[in-house]
Amino acid sequence: MTESNSAVLSPDSLAGKVALVTGSSRGIGADTVSIFANAGAAVVVNYRNKQSRADKIVDSINENGGKAIAIGADLTDQQSVLEMFESTRKAFGSIDILVMNASGGMEAGMGDDYAMKLNRDSQVALLKTALPFLSQDSRVVFVTSHQAHFIHTTPTMPEYLPVALSKRAGEDALREMIPTLAEKGIGFVVVSGDMIEGTITATLLERANPGAIESRRQNAGKLYNVAEFAAEIALAAVEPISPDNTRLVGDTSSFT
Repeated sequence: MTESNSAVLSPDSLAGKVALVTGSSRGIGADTVSIFANAGAAVVVNYRNKQSRADKIVDSINENGGKAIAIGADLTDQQSVLEMFESTRKAFGSIDILVMNASGGMEAGMGDDYAMKLNRDSQVALLKTALPFLSQDSRVVFVTSHQAHFIHTTPTMPEYLPVALSKRAGEDALREMIPTLAEKGIGFVVVSGDMIEGTITATLLERANPGAIESRRQNAGKLYNVAEFAAEIALAAVEPISPDNTRLVGDTSSFT
């Protein structure tokens, strides 16, 4: 996490709050969870199979006076997800901020339906499972990309199409839950970003389609890096929610 990121939220602004970020053992999730910790929140670093990375983040936070634990959970396994929330409540109490950051679908050998299973089905199941563990006035943030958010009107690269379609399907399904969330006093916001430099997804896209990142950078004028995008996610967790429940990060002129 960069020094500028640590100042995104003022110290102690989240004191007494609990934040859980899925897929936070590295990349955007790791930076986001660190921002919350620096603002005084007790945080849960979720990982699937990168426990050593998660433990390093937790150790760093705790050594600096924060409160953090690491909990492994496979989001495609509902029992695993339930145990994650139960462990969070046992350690810290109810969750005030839930950032749904973990996603995928470009991994090799995971099956043709893996992207939809992870990015739609598992996200919906995750939020439904989370409901009893969320505090009143809590905030749920779903992280996506412009390539997915605008997929119905703007084509994307063939290599990313299955992910984009599944992420958009997940977003649509989660938006259908907004009335239920509102009844419980839970806010919901989608954070959509352009290509983010330094992410695993960007690396895989560049590997499959050399020059893709530079081409998008030229069209957009600027691409956000991991730290900058994490800062936007953190702000989405605390700032007023727009009428359309969406926070767009980066250039959108190429999208309609």
